[in-house]
Amino acid sequence: MHDSASYGRVFLTFARNSLIRDMTFRVNFVIECVSSISWTAMNFGFYLLIYQYTAQIGQGTGWGKYEFFVFLGTTWLINGVVQAFFMPNAEEFSELIRTGGLDFALLKPIDTQFLISFHRVDWSSLANFALALLLLGYSVWRLMTRELDPLTISWAIVLLYPFYLACGAAILYSLMITLAATSIWLGRNESLYDFWFYITNFSRYPREIYQGRFGTPLRVVFTYLIPVLIVVNVPARLLARPLDPRGAGEWALAAFAVLATFGSLWASRWIFNRALLSYRSASS
Repeated sequence: MHDSASYGRVFLTFARNSLIRDMTFRVNFVIECVSSISWTAMNFGFYLLIYQYTAQIGQGTGWGKYEFFVFLGTTWLINGVVQAFFMPNAEEFSELIRTGGLDFALLKPIDTQFLISFHRVDWSSLANFALALLLLGYSVWRLMTRELDPLTISWAIVLLYPFYLACGAAILYSLMITLAATSIWLGRNESLYDFWFYITNFSRYPREIYQGRFGTPLRVVFTYLIPVLIVVNVPARLLARPLDPRGAGEWALAAFAVLATFGSLWASRWIFNRALLSYRSASS
């Protein structure tokens, strides 16, 4: 079982089994969906409140109200994918090590990282997709119909936007599987959510706001060393195209995002395999 079609069928089986399991407890599934949507709605209300007092987030950044709402919708889309497909599996990894479940995963005739990463899907985390698409559609429409410099979207942007969404999700997955792999060395890593929140918190805002004595070093570190600032910024900027006079390097950053995606996937794969070499069976 080494061809991509076989792995695709295995993933579909995982997804179907997860959906059946979720539908077994339908009330709980609905409550989780409502909770996820409620949190997202409150988050959106917070930014609505902010834009009552300012025209842009960050002076001269170009991220006005509807440009930022495109950014916010993009954030919801990427986070929805990560929380549905990757987070439930990564947070269980340390438990597999503690209980010896990793022993059985290593014996399966399938790539261990694939099995660890995709064996469970949290379907309720995709509830925000509808809100994200509505917000994106409305915001893009407002940008396209504004009187001053209306937004125009080419077919190239339409094709590149989902591509860079996938790049962003892949970068976050790489970071998550790397953090999860540390459980092999640390014994039981229960701080995954904490590290994840601290690091990815920088990706929740436009890259352009990180300026000045403290902001510029953060922008450099979290763009080129830990590339979380390009996860949402690149696809959102390509679609919203905020009027930022300093945005001359937009396409260079987009090209770097592709390199960062492949580099992150390679590095996380290397770290995961190195960590497996250090694993000792729970039965030994």
